[in-house]
Amino acid sequence: MTFSLDGLRRWPDVEAPDLVATDAADRLLLDESAAARSTAGDRGLVVIGDGYGALTLGAAADGGRGIRVHQDPLTGERALAANAERFGLGDTFVSLPLSPELVRGARIVLLRLPRSLDALRDIAGLIAAHAAADVVVFAGGRVKHMTLAMNEVLHAHFARLDVTHARQKSRALVAREPHDGRDPVPTRATRDGIVVCAYGGAFAGASIDIGTRLLLDHLPPLADDTAIDFACGTGVIATALALRHPSLRLLACDQSAAAVASARATADANGVADRVQVVRDDMLGAQPDAGASFIALNPPFHSGSAVHEGLAPRMFAEAARVLRPGGELWTVWNSGLRYRPALERTVGPTRQIARNAKFTVTASTRR
Repeated sequence: MTFSLDGLRRWPDVEAPDLVATDAADRLLLDESAAARSTAGDRGLVVIGDGYGALTLGAAADGGRGIRVHQDPLTGERALAANAERFGLGDTFVSLPLSPELVRGARIVLLRLPRSLDALRDIAGLIAAHAAADVVVFAGGRVKHMTLAMNEVLHAHFARLDVTHARQKSRALVAREPHDGRDPVPTRATRDGIVVCAYGGAFAGASIDIGTRLLLDHLPPLADDTAIDFACGTGVIATALALRHPSLRLLACDQSAAAVASARATADANGVADRVQVVRDDMLGAQPDAGASFIALNPPFHSGSAVHEGLAPRMFAEAARVLRPGGELWTVWNSGLRYRPALERTVGPTRQIARNAKFTVTASTRR
């Protein structure tokens, strides 16, 4: 099959007519980097933040091989693999963690700019520390999501920064001459008696968002069993439950690599790493049917940069699959989203536990 950016899919991420697998920023980055990529050599090209494979497979279709790729969401990784399989490009790249191995000796980096400045700092510092001295970084995104602060972050690690003309509401920053590199380290802060650790890009950083705080204030006592912190973020809920219940074992899961690394660091910093297992998973895919008695969930409502209300109902259905009859899903959600009918329909009888000016906490019992 002939490769086409228009043929890419988002699957297994949520798909809808208003959600795209590639955009003008991907095309701009591929065009701006074309000449440089032709001289990168085997394993000289690194792609970071590729949504669903547009940058990686676009470069592979141009002859790139040995491409090293990092995508924070597991759904992005799996979408890239599925798209590559469909176009016969599965042997052109390797997916790696955000680590020195990812960027060591790289000569060209294609980067979709993250929304989080802390995530950009982690990425820029890592590239500057381990890439080739002549590395060129093509960092781009949609203009509406770009800020001058991103330029400042890149300037902290690259002496030269050029800005391309905007095209179709997208723009690229081209960084050269790396300096002052550093490996990512988590930010640490003590919140409500918990040491919270956060790598760049983890939701809420080293703080506790107000929804999670409301849920934590109302979680029930739990039996000496295993509980699940679903979409765990920095692992605050799992760590708090482990601290409250010394015999409880916790599973914390998230599809974000930054979240998983943060949750592991949080559990370790609070001395409960031996009872908090942290895994990177798409939904609860690795968990068996009807095996859990308690799940806590603060569901996201963004798919990448797009707000989409289809995400939480999918998570409710996954929690229902994993809960045993009589098990409970405790959820905190923005009250304006009105999730209660979906919880009633998908999981079972749902009661309100708490509510403040913005958020609602509910408990749903599996039928």
